[in-house]
Amino acid sequence: MKLVCKTVIFFLLVSPSLGIDEEFAQNFIAIAGPLPSELVNRWHLQNQILPKEHQGPAVAEAHDYLCQEDLVPSELPRYFSHLHEMGVTHYKIFLPWARILPKGDAKKPDEVQVQCCQQLLKTLVAADLKPVVVLHHQHVPSTVVAQAKGRKANAFADLFGEYAEFSFRVFGYLVDVWLTFSDLPEVLKSLPYDDPQYRVQALAAAHERAYTIYHEKYSPAGGKLSIALGVGHTLDSASSELLSVFLQDSVDFLSLSLQYCCGNETDFYKKLSVFQNVWKDIEILIFSLKFLDCVSIEENPFISLADIVKAINKEEVRMIGYDVNEFLDFSSSHVLSKTNTLQENPDAVLAPCSSYQTVWEMFAKQSELERDSFLQDTFPSGFLWGTSTGAFNIEGAWAEDGKGESIWDQFGHAGHVYMNQTADVASDSYYKTSYDVYLLRGLHPQLYKFSISWPRIFPAGTNETFNSKSVDYYNQLINWLLDSNIEPMVTLFHWDLPQALQVLGGWQNDSIIDAFVNYADFCFSTFGDRIKFWITFHEPWVISYAGYGTGEHPPGITDPGVASYKVAHTILKAHAKVWHLYNDKYRSQQLGKVGLVLNSDWAEPRTPSNSEDVRASERYLQFMLGWFAHPIFVNGDYPDILKAQIQEANQQCSTTVAQLPLFTEEEKSWVKGTADFFGLSHYTSRLVSAVTNGTCTPSYESIGNFSLHVDPSWPQTASSWIHVVPWGLRRLLKFVSQEYTGSKIPIYIAGNGMPTADAGDLINDTQRVDYFRRYINEALKAIKLDTVDVRSYIARSLVDGFEGPEGYSLKFGLHHVNFEDSNRPRTPKASAYFYSSVIEKNGFPHKVLDRFSTPLVFDLPMPSKLPNLPASEVPSKAKVVWHKFSSQTDFERDKYFYGTFPENFTWGVSSSAYQIEGGWDADGKGPSIWDNFTHIPGNIKNNDTGDIACDSYNKVEEDIYLLRALGVKNYRFSLSWPRIFPNGRNNSINSHGVDYYNRLIDGLVANNITPIVTLYHWDLPQALQDIGGWESSALIDLFDSFADFCFQTFGDRVKFWITFNEPQVIAWVGYGTGEFPPNVKDPGSAPYRVAHILLKAHARVYHTYDDKYRASQRGVIALCPNIDWAEPKTPSDPKDIEAADRYLQFLVGWFTHPIFKNGDYPEVMKWKVGNRSELQNLPSSRLPVFTAEEREYIRGTADVFCFNTYTSKIVTHATTRLKPLSYEYDQEVLTTVDSSWPSSALTGHRAVAWGLRRLLNWIKEEYGNPPIYIIENGVGIKTKSNIDDNTRIFYYKTYIDEALKAYTLDGVNLRGYNAWSFMDNFEWLNGYDPTFGLHQVDFDNPNRPRTPKRSAVYYAEIIRNNGIPLPKEDEFLYGEFPKNFRWSVATAAYQIEGGWRADGKGLSIWDKFSHTPLKISNDDTGDVACDSYHKIEEDVEMLKSLKVSHYRFSISWSRVLPDGTTRYINEMGLNYYERLIDALLAANIMPQVTLYHWDLPQALQNVGGWENDTIVQRFKEYAELLFQRLGDKVKFWITLNEPYNTAYCGYGVGTAAPGISVRPGRAPYVVGHNLIKAHAEAWHLYNETYRAKQGGLISITINSDWAEPRNPHNQEDVEAARRYLQFLLGWFAHPIFKNGDYNEVMKKRIRERSLAQGLEQSRLPEFTESEKQRIKGTYDYFGLNHYTTVLTYNVNYPAGVLSYDSDRGVASVSDRSWLNSGSLWLKVTPFGFRKLLRWIKEEYDDPPIYVTENGVSERGALDFNDTWRTHYYRSYINEALKAVVLDGVDLRGYTAWTLMDNFEWAMGFDERFGLYHVNFTDPNLPRRPKASARFYSQIINCNGFPDPATGPHPCLEPEPEVTPTDTAPEPADSVRFLGLELTSQNAEIALYVLFALSAVGVLGLALLAFKYGKLSKRSRKRSPTELHKL
Repeated sequence: MKLVCKTVIFFLLVSPSLGIDEEFAQNFIAIAGPLPSELVNRWHLQNQILPKEHQGPAVAEAHDYLCQEDLVPSELPRYFSHLHEMGVTHYKIFLPWARILPKGDAKKPDEVQVQCCQQLLKTLVAADLKPVVVLHHQHVPSTVVAQAKGRKANAFADLFGEYAEFSFRVFGYLVDVWLTFSDLPEVLKSLPYDDPQYRVQALAAAHERAYTIYHEKYSPAGGKLSIALGVGHTLDSASSELLSVFLQDSVDFLSLSLQYCCGNETDFYKKLSVFQNVWKDIEILIFSLKFLDCVSIEENPFISLADIVKAINKEEVRMIGYDVNEFLDFSSSHVLSKTNTLQENPDAVLAPCSSYQTVWEMFAKQSELERDSFLQDTFPSGFLWGTSTGAFNIEGAWAEDGKGESIWDQFGHAGHVYMNQTADVASDSYYKTSYDVYLLRGLHPQLYKFSISWPRIFPAGTNETFNSKSVDYYNQLINWLLDSNIEPMVTLFHWDLPQALQVLGGWQNDSIIDAFVNYADFCFSTFGDRIKFWITFHEPWVISYAGYGTGEHPPGITDPGVASYKVAHTILKAHAKVWHLYNDKYRSQQLGKVGLVLNSDWAEPRTPSNSEDVRASERYLQFMLGWFAHPIFVNGDYPDILKAQIQEANQQCSTTVAQLPLFTEEEKSWVKGTADFFGLSHYTSRLVSAVTNGTCTPSYESIGNFSLHVDPSWPQTASSWIHVVPWGLRRLLKFVSQEYTGSKIPIYIAGNGMPTADAGDLINDTQRVDYFRRYINEALKAIKLDTVDVRSYIARSLVDGFEGPEGYSLKFGLHHVNFEDSNRPRTPKASAYFYSSVIEKNGFPHKVLDRFSTPLVFDLPMPSKLPNLPASEVPSKAKVVWHKFSSQTDFERDKYFYGTFPENFTWGVSSSAYQIEGGWDADGKGPSIWDNFTHIPGNIKNNDTGDIACDSYNKVEEDIYLLRALGVKNYRFSLSWPRIFPNGRNNSINSHGVDYYNRLIDGLVANNITPIVTLYHWDLPQALQDIGGWESSALIDLFDSFADFCFQTFGDRVKFWITFNEPQVIAWVGYGTGEFPPNVKDPGSAPYRVAHILLKAHARVYHTYDDKYRASQRGVIALCPNIDWAEPKTPSDPKDIEAADRYLQFLVGWFTHPIFKNGDYPEVMKWKVGNRSELQNLPSSRLPVFTAEEREYIRGTADVFCFNTYTSKIVTHATTRLKPLSYEYDQEVLTTVDSSWPSSALTGHRAVAWGLRRLLNWIKEEYGNPPIYIIENGVGIKTKSNIDDNTRIFYYKTYIDEALKAYTLDGVNLRGYNAWSFMDNFEWLNGYDPTFGLHQVDFDNPNRPRTPKRSAVYYAEIIRNNGIPLPKEDEFLYGEFPKNFRWSVATAAYQIEGGWRADGKGLSIWDKFSHTPLKISNDDTGDVACDSYHKIEEDVEMLKSLKVSHYRFSISWSRVLPDGTTRYINEMGLNYYERLIDALLAANIMPQVTLYHWDLPQALQNVGGWENDTIVQRFKEYAELLFQRLGDKVKFWITLNEPYNTAYCGYGVGTAAPGISVRPGRAPYVVGHNLIKAHAEAWHLYNETYRAKQGGLISITINSDWAEPRNPHNQEDVEAARRYLQFLLGWFAHPIFKNGDYNEVMKKRIRERSLAQGLEQSRLPEFTESEKQRIKGTYDYFGLNHYTTVLTYNVNYPAGVLSYDSDRGVASVSDRSWLNSGSLWLKVTPFGFRKLLRWIKEEYDDPPIYVTENGVSERGALDFNDTWRTHYYRSYINEALKAVVLDGVDLRGYTAWTLMDNFEWAMGFDERFGLYHVNFTDPNLPRRPKASARFYSQIINCNGFPDPATGPHPCLEPEPEVTPTDTAPEPADSVRFLGLELTSQNAEIALYVLFALSAVGVLGLALLAFKYGKLSKRSRKRSPTELHKL
């Protein structure tokens, strides 16, 4: 019957009697439908849904039953396809009005019904059938009847018009032919009107309304609309004629329903003739054709058909189509049986036709127009959008933190990549987790697909070696993704095999399966609690084909016939095993999914009509996709086509060209079904042809017997293998669905994208935008039209990366990475913004989404009013702020504070219209005063203008993208008054400007970002300046009018308004100094007049909002002044306090006092300006006066306190001149800045973070602690390229911390903080030179690309953490050090001994250096120092008080051996040390003796010092003397102290003795070389000669800072930090503690630079092999001196510079948040101590460590209560405890530097490190303990930090107070005795003498003496305070 049907339709088309031309035949309509009732019943649909009244015959005309949970029954697509095969072109669809709009309201549709209808229509279109849609059929819905009843006829037309318009809008993109009504008798009968004529009018009006709407708004090209009229129906002739009249001009064709009664042809002709008379020359569609009483038609349908054709032809009708249902009915049994067969056994019918052939035939006949048509629709709810990367593509850090080498590392290093590029750094993502997540937040996908680097986790490929730092990296990435609501999709293997496994055969060795399973097991157990999507292998075809087939990829094996297939076999088994592992062990707990990603092109026959090419295309797909998919998704084995082809290829050749391994039956069952989803990556398509003359040379194509081609018309990308063929994706998806997944396995598109070249416009990648648009749309078609179950789309890739053999020449990224910049900055491309919008809209919707409702992002502090406050006093009560803070010590002021803000705290960024928008004259915008001002040459630096600025007017999506990335809760921007009102007045509204702000506001609200909107940010319409600007009171009304419009237009979404930004700048800089437009220079009067008007304008706008909008909009409104903090120059001087307060009142009180206090200006302003005006002989004050009414009107016109702040000033009182008149002089102050405050790009903007805390406190005290918002705060940097803007980070880090202190510690009611600025922009008079932005804008690029700076990522972290929480690693640890831990304190001979020429001591290099003018601060010397040479007893007493177990001191070489040699031994000098050691041992204190602490005998320096290698022997001889004479009592020796300082400071830069700096590139290395050899000789001497009998320890002490990268996200900075450590610590530690030689970092760099300088060999000396062996291992412990940490970064010195510094190539800075000390180089950084200890452990194989120096300095006024030092020791020693307890560092002892203040080398006595103060102005040099001494002794007593939670510890019991309350350097423990001031010791002696003399005296005198004696003894145990009282 299929043939019958086709014949019937053919007959209709080609009958000569019809006179149809060829074009018409192509457009001829053969219409079927609706669904026959027999099919409905067969599919069990009828009884499920349809109400009883609709069942029966009418069921065929209802389609509602299709709207089940399964929207389109699986049989429908097949049924429709069969209709298409039989020649049917169109299909009738009856829309159910009652169900689509159940309430009759187009705004409240039933979404389920709408989706059902859409799905049905799409299914039709997918089957190449066009819908003919009837809007309404039969009875009018009861809800419509009820609404139309009793109303005019047009009421029904209105209701139907709404329904029709809704249908056109929602379904119109799928429909070309519409009918408004069918079955008119039933429709008319159900209308609620009694008069039949009235009914007809109502029906006609409804039809006409729909016709008009369709053709005015929705008609596509060729779209037509009609109504179904009946011939032979029961409609009376009057109604029929009336309808014909009404409808003459509102149909595009005539749609007829005909009944043909066999045997009664005459009646048929008659009725048709009637129609012909009414409807002349119109096309006719036979919409419905019924045969009545035609018995013979089943036998010969052509008889009736011929009659009908004859009848129609007789009347010369213009026929465009027929209803063919009657002919289909005769074949329905055949159709039904076939459909039923398909339902029961799909394979039975489809077996002869493969999936490929089915899909190919389905699409082969598509026209280009059809194929490329764009589908406007959205993806299903829950669809997952993502982006992807691969580890080796982006991570870099190829050898960092213990990562093993991968095959890609070796491949790149072997030079196999374009331009010898490598993936060593790649995109540096290993260090840029926060950057990448930042970009992802902007993009806002639901998925991020990334891979784990196997060799990063298991460096050797097996679980025998495991790298914990890599786990930390991936944990951090995963956690941050989840925090950002992004689901991680993790690939286990993305091509980067550990090289260690490749050495064993890689994927050709079956043992790799278990290694992969172990690796997967580790990943599942470690990360699986958070990962729900696992991919075992990414594109295994590429591994097999390119890695082992063609050899293009590593491991570079070319063996396509054997290795390639073996590798695939191994991979499949490994995949299956891992899937089963997850299934059996993890799935039940983790509930994740495991699949793999297969890549495939789409393949089409090169010659579509050639069956061989069709088969070759299928073969290509099976060789590419089926190779892996068939075993997993079909039957556990390779595709039959693949197996047969390989067998055939082998048979045709004399040798085996390919070996396809075999699966055992067990393996098949094991492999089959091992995927929870089908991951598909697809990029392009191929044309495939069969090969006629195959070769026996093994190759992918020859084995498969196909040849690959491309259509030259396909657009080419930067890659030769990727052409743009979007429709291939749809066809491939259909094939995958048909062949592998069906409805059971979801498909995830896991890779799709295209590369651009490394040239041209790298940001505006329009080709990629078009690629994504078209490919994504094809995926949408596959889902909507082909019912393919696609669940995700993942774009490749997040960022540009290393693209295999092509290196960095191909760029796949949505974000551009600049690989020339070590910071690897990432810039969103146009494609990122486009893809983000697709994600946001979930596809391509027909209409723009409605506006979003306003989110409650943060709690607004309304409606409570602020309190009424009295006028400020002079000075104000806020002076308490200066009293509270100005006496703070630097330590108290600067100590960093950790904590978080409240949950409702709002974080934001700010901008302003003129500075960012551009579009200065776009779309009708009027000129502003800044437009005119900037267009005058010379006004702005570089003649910059804001004409384009950041082009934000055209970049709403881009700006919102980056705001979303930042994670801000608010965005403060301003409205451009002339953009909205071009002439400043409301009679000139610019709709384009309004649209721009609406789009911006809607976008913000949609992303939960609260708009904070400034009404006026300085850009006054020029038209208003022309009438006087802000000097004219007319502006009060005009500004109110503008504000009113804004409240009305935007206020439904804007809840935070600012009237004026920085009104002081408007008044003073615009009208006083005239630097800003309008450039009025009237400093004495105009600013006051303008401010007066601004205040009144502000108040007017506030009241407008209050009266008209607040009740409904519930927003807040304020103004925003600018405030610098004012610090009095002399805080103790009341005049300076008053001046500082006056400065603030003139600056901010000018505007805030009237608003927040009494409606009037501050009293001090009125007083000063009034008095000065009188002195200037003016009749009245220059400060205008408010009336009482105005004061009341202004008072209270702010809901919150907003302000901008950037810097601080030092203020002092000044008597200023009376002329010229000036607001500035009126203040009578002088402002300066402290030169030590960090500078910025703007002269007046110094970074003074502590000023912010004080300012916030001042606002709190002055204005009653209102809700406070910091609206602008930031810093300008003067550089064009400042992506790595650490200066800005320091600024925010310290300023935000001060805000946190104010909130947490001071109770300031701070509600929000906004950073200035969102992005680099036009900075007023400075143009684009200073950059304030968190995002860099390239103003040289017309696209104005925006790049996140490091500060943006940092600020995003602050926002994410809601402040600055204490890092976990910085939490204090309570606990004790190990037993026998050694506590010590240190000194050095030259620093404390004095006696520089005493008892035969020889001169040292430090004696000479300190006696050289200008070498030492204040020309101090160590001639006397602390005079310890004469004060052994006093020094030991101090040590006993400290309770140390050890004392580290050094021996003066020249005191023992005056000329440095053993020719003469100075016994007096040696005796000093013997006595000291004896005294120590007597006190149970162990000596730790340093042989050399920098004070070389000058006699040895005279012969070259440490540059002369004879010194090695001299040092050995010196050491032997000490071992001999002191070794029986000394058990702890240090050979050299800080050899680095000797080599670098002494012989490199000359800042230490001997002060040599002429050979900075050679001398330090020679000196270091000799120092190492001297140490080794001394160690061996002790080890071999003295150790056995003396039993001591001997080693070296090396000093080292800890080095952090300045930018921890930059691999170059990380490498600089490592280099810094290796050049500092490693210089000496590596030879001694590792291999006897210098570290490779030093050797390589110094050698390379030396050779580049034209030298024949390295400037770094080389050790001989025997020297290496002698040096290696010459230690018993690792002696470490440590004080501080530095931030390091790379510096490239000119090649010709020969110096240690240029060799190292590292510069350093310090973090501004670190506490200072008395030394410029020493910042308090406890965290670095632990890190350094841990690094030494890891680097040098866990040696025992003794910290031999650690301490902090002070300078300036003496304070015995040295809290900063106590803090230093507490925090540093606690970090040492963490190193021991948490990190397992073998730390044996700790030494504080230093016992007492002493000679600090070049700093003389300026810097003081001592636990004891030494009064150097007193000849007796008395020592007195500081508070830190007692604290340190307490730590020693407790051996750490006992946990207070366990209760009081005995070690903490109070002891006699050692910290005096005064700071006068009096003698310790003084006591009054017999009128004399004596020490307690001398008083006691005197008492005993007196007692002896009086023993024979009277008893009373004896008793009295006894009484005093007892008192005196007790006094030794009392504090100095108590003694003083006595």
